[in-house]
Amino acid sequence: PDERLDLDDGRWEDIHVVTGALKLFLRELPEPLVPFSHFDNFIAAIKIQDPSLRGQCIRDLVLSLQPAHHDTMKVLFRHLCRVVEHKEENRMSVQSVAIVFGPTLLRPTSEEGNMAMHMVFQNQVVEHILNHYGYIFPD
Repeated sequence: PDERLDLDDGRWEDIHVVTGALKLFLRELPEPLVPFSHFDNFIAAIKIQDPSLRGQCIRDLVLSLQPAHHDTMKVLFRHLCRVVEHKEENRMSVQSVAIVFGPTLLRPTSEEGNMAMHMVFQNQVVEHILNHYGYIFPD
């Protein structure tokens, strides 16, 4: 079937439809943007108490990703940072974006275990990357 989309079609005018499509695309990837193999390391890194050590660890983890994952993450987070810049109009704060994208971008191999606890840390990882974008992705 023809998979090309006409973005001038009226149904794409609702930003929630576009965001939903993006989230669905990311959720249905066979491997999340943060690969399964890195999930536990990111969760361990976000739990580090020392802020500078935590920041360095997360940056090193992002740098260790395969180019396809790293580069996609850089573009996506650059866009999400722009969304947050307009939080007065769109009500999408760093925390809101993290809640929406955290469980989509990094998730454990199996959904067993403490999902609620995982979600807190998944959101914190996304929040951290948004808050430290310039340090994690220096141009």
